[in-house]
Amino acid sequence: MNLKKPNFWDFKKPNLYAYLLYPIAFLIVLLNLFIRKKKFQKFKIKTICVGNIYIGGTGKTSLSIKINKIFNEKKIKTCFIKKYYKDQTDEQKLLENNGKLFLEVKRNDALYKAEKEGYEVAILDDGLQDKSIDYDISFVCFNNINWIGNGMTIPAGPLRENIKNLKNYEHIFFNGNLENSEDLKKQALKINHKINIHFGKYELENIKKFNLEEKYLVFSGIGNHETFVSMLKNYGFQIIKDIEFPDHYKFTNKDIEKILITANKLGCKIVTTEKDYLRLDYINQEKIKFIKSELKIINEEKLIKTLFI
Repeated sequence: MNLKKPNFWDFKKPNLYAYLLYPIAFLIVLLNLFIRKKKFQKFKIKTICVGNIYIGGTGKTSLSIKINKIFNEKKIKTCFIKKYYKDQTDEQKLLENNGKLFLEVKRNDALYKAEKEGYEVAILDDGLQDKSIDYDISFVCFNNINWIGNGMTIPAGPLRENIKNLKNYEHIFFNGNLENSEDLKKQALKINHKINIHFGKYELENIKKFNLEEKYLVFSGIGNHETFVSMLKNYGFQIIKDIEFPDHYKFTNKDIEKILITANKLGCKIVTTEKDYLRLDYINQEKIKFIKSELKIINEEKLIKTLFI
């Protein structure tokens, strides 16, 4: 079942609901500490984990694809590693469209297969909280708009682990609106003064396929719908209506029919994300356009140096 994240997760400060859920959040943190007491496993293949602390919508898949592209340009045999979840076929398809994907219930099994097939670098999309693997490089991804939300852990807030754990990581990646980048940098350095900070923003690859004189209805079922809408507005899209679904939402024909009827009444064209488009069936794909975006790294040379240490 797909559920939307509660609005209070992204309040700047915890509210009453967050404090009421805090005891449960505290117990989950303690349970995770007990579960994660495993031996780290080191692999021969170079492992790069691209994960997050804030749950969903942090751009980890986009960064994974970008890193893969950098290694491919250097003629280095690189692959993606992802843990299998039946409700995340969109991310799986997106990775498969951009490289070789090893998909297993256990990430360790996927890494063994990658090593056996002679891959030199494995990029793990998600898995930051998987303490069974000794990663060579780890990136903690955040969205610039939401940052850490109300600062509390699940279910009181949107964090998978306490933000103080940022001191255990070497690299942080912010994506999205760059206007508040200096403020975010200061906040991150207060937690870990040694952390390496990277920034990125999305650029539309297929903007020429859209007529910006027309009106649009936007829908998505991603981790951060707000960021997607904001990006389109910055590019000049006239958005009359936007509809948000839960992350990894499996669209039904009834959902799409409602969207088509609403768009027709408003005199709008329909646009969605590439990830959402991949979750539509073939018939519905013919009726809807998608935005293809690429993550542009600010100071890409710094990222390249990090990857080739």
